[in-house]
Amino acid sequence: MRILTRYLLRAHLGPFLFAFVALTGVVLINTLAKRLAELAGKGLPVEIILEFFMLALPAAVALTFPMAVLVAVLYTFSTFTAENEIMALKASGVDLRRLLVPLLVAAGVITGIMVWFNDRVLPESNFRWSQLYLDIARKTPTLILAPQTLNRIAPSNATGQVFYMRAARIEPGSNRLWDVSIYDVTNPSMIRTIYADSGRALFNRAQTDLVMRLFSGHMREVSMDDPRVFRRIDFKEQRFGIPGVGNLLQADGTGGGGYRGDREMTIGMLAAHVDTLARDRRASLKRVREIAARDLALVLPGARRTPPKISPSSGIISPEMGDARERARRTADELQASRRRADDLEREISDYQVEIHKKYSIAVASLVFVLVGVPLALRFGGGGIGMVIATSMIIFSVYYVGLIGGESLAGRGFVRPWLAMWIVNAVMAVVGVVGLATTGRESATGRTSAWEGVVQALRGLRGARA
Repeated sequence: MRILTRYLLRAHLGPFLFAFVALTGVVLINTLAKRLAELAGKGLPVEIILEFFMLALPAAVALTFPMAVLVAVLYTFSTFTAENEIMALKASGVDLRRLLVPLLVAAGVITGIMVWFNDRVLPESNFRWSQLYLDIARKTPTLILAPQTLNRIAPSNATGQVFYMRAARIEPGSNRLWDVSIYDVTNPSMIRTIYADSGRALFNRAQTDLVMRLFSGHMREVSMDDPRVFRRIDFKEQRFGIPGVGNLLQADGTGGGGYRGDREMTIGMLAAHVDTLARDRRASLKRVREIAARDLALVLPGARRTPPKISPSSGIISPEMGDARERARRTADELQASRRRADDLEREISDYQVEIHKKYSIAVASLVFVLVGVPLALRFGGGGIGMVIATSMIIFSVYYVGLIGGESLAGRGFVRPWLAMWIVNAVMAVVGVVGLATTGRESATGRTSAWEGVVQALRGLRGARA
């Protein structure tokens, strides 16, 4: 059995290496095609370009390593079937399912390595890649802003305007923004604040004025001289211009003070961030309850008829400073803001939890692909390289589309993060186990046609239930 195990593993090594190099090359070429327009014409030295793509390599490896495992399993066992080696082993009394043991052990080792790789190597390379990307972007007058930071924007046209902008997330290159807040503190007596769900920062053709396209938000104006003067304007799309910005804002190579996105964090960092967000969410919900209880106390029978004292720093006008309608409107705005903050935190927690489970799920894909690939190759092994390519593409598509779809559903709160990331693995593992349950029987040979194989698989499943 040792000889057979060594022979089996050696037979997988060549196809695995070939598939790994080929698939990784395809992914890197795709990355090059997407970024070529942004890198061209900047006069970058060769070593910077090489570093750019070397730092993109770990992200490609995380995807292509499990894919190469599947290709190697399908190719090796389909070759064994086509050359009648499987028939010879069966004639010698070898249980074909015994061949799966060394492959599962090897896949388990690969899974452990990939868990370490996805947790340690991949986040650091993603972080360094984003820093390098920002440094490359500095060579043009494109606006570079740091996420999760108050960015001061002071135009150089001597107008005295001062703005502060904060965005929860910024997409490098396109300058797309999410969860945007802009504070206009030019006039100390009239504070203007703009909130938007998303937006985009662009320069005009002269590269001197900043134009912000904001979507789904509102603008607030509050008079510091008379707090009763308050104006709110809602908008679906709004253009906001800041003249004379030019090339003032540039990346400094620190990534906005070392800020890391979810794909640039280790599992420990992600878990710690989830705990912090959960505490903030509990505080927001507590704030909602306190606001509701405070105003209910004014109308419930037997309750105190005078409202509690409110500190000036809370921004809430006391009853003596405004009528009941103004107080109700401000309370509604405060409730809505606190509730929206809690919902945003919940979505952010879900995103980080998805990233934690994804690191494990993609690593376990190597193990799942062995379970799926072996019975498929044994049952339909006569198809040759065409069958290998077609089957691999189908399985890859189903797996990664399911993964992306689950991530999207989890981000919208439709499913739990763990379920979204593990459901595809679970379904494929069940399919593989069912296929293995019918493998090795005399009725399931390598020459069986596709339809006959399906019928036999169903019969085997029925017999297993009986």
